[in-house]
Amino acid sequence: MAATSQPARHGAASRRATNAAGRRQRIVVAFGGNASYPPTIKGLASEQLALMAEACGHLVRIIRSGYQLVLTHGNGPVVGNILFRMARTANELPPMPMDICVAHSQGGMGYMLQQTLCNVLQREGVAMSASSIITQVEVNPDDPGFAHPTKPVGRFFSADDAQRLTRELDWQFVEDAGRGYRRVVPSPQPLRILDLPAIEALLAADVIPIATGGGGIPVVRDADGNYNGVSAVIDKDLTSAMLAAEIGAQSLVMLTGVDRVALDYGKPTQRFLDSMTVAEARRYHAEGQFPPGSMGPKINAALRYLDSGGERVIITSLACAYDALQGTAGTRIVW
Repeated sequence: MAATSQPARHGAASRRATNAAGRRQRIVVAFGGNASYPPTIKGLASEQLALMAEACGHLVRIIRSGYQLVLTHGNGPVVGNILFRMARTANELPPMPMDICVAHSQGGMGYMLQQTLCNVLQREGVAMSASSIITQVEVNPDDPGFAHPTKPVGRFFSADDAQRLTRELDWQFVEDAGRGYRRVVPSPQPLRILDLPAIEALLAADVIPIATGGGGIPVVRDADGNYNGVSAVIDKDLTSAMLAAEIGAQSLVMLTGVDRVALDYGKPTQRFLDSMTVAEARRYHAEGQFPPGSMGPKINAALRYLDSGGERVIITSLACAYDALQGTAGTRIVW
């Protein structure tokens, strides 16, 4: 496969919103946390709602085409701010544990996305609704991710502020691509989505589910079979890949800040990819083309979904999502 600078064109059969059996194609669309909370905003609810309205406007063409959507979203900036707020007010109010903070972010962002999408659908004359599900995801209590925090959350700090917060709160920080320092928290692997029946029920009722926000609320099962929350934030793309495989989605669409995946990103030799096979994606990944702090997590999630029986992964920007489903934009990863 040759890397090209122009989008590849695909046949009409691949652009249909129904599969060979005539059923509507299911797609999981995963929004990054920065889609509704980029580092350029103050964090006002009005700012987030405006960004979500713009994002939902791009989804209408996809919905009109007959695809059956499931939406997921990240929460890294939001849950980090919730944790920071808890730390700042700990002397006056008891702080909540991290799993409840994840639930707070999942509920708040899900509510805003649900309300905004329903408003956009009504405005556009589309007779559908959406509903957000507070989703728990089981993890292994012995996952090595608990001992080695890697998931960046929250705002960027200067080196001095990061050192101060490390002393005061025992937080861990990493430098993030020259933009500053961010707190890192444990990020165990998702094992099982506990609320799949609710997601399937919404799909059967032709309601758009908004699920597994922020990767899901991390829980572990005790010896009595009861679930309890743990202090972690699960990678949103890995959970989205699991969800797409579990519901038999034909496509996993991961939205990011670039229109297509590139090799030699940021170098004079940079070249964009219209498509990759699974074997090519593995080879490029092994060569270090997709760093952990950049495209690496999305490629890992893509390969996991495809290894679980998925048909295709699309990585693109929000503005190009519809065209990418038609085969004229984005990067496709297929067998």
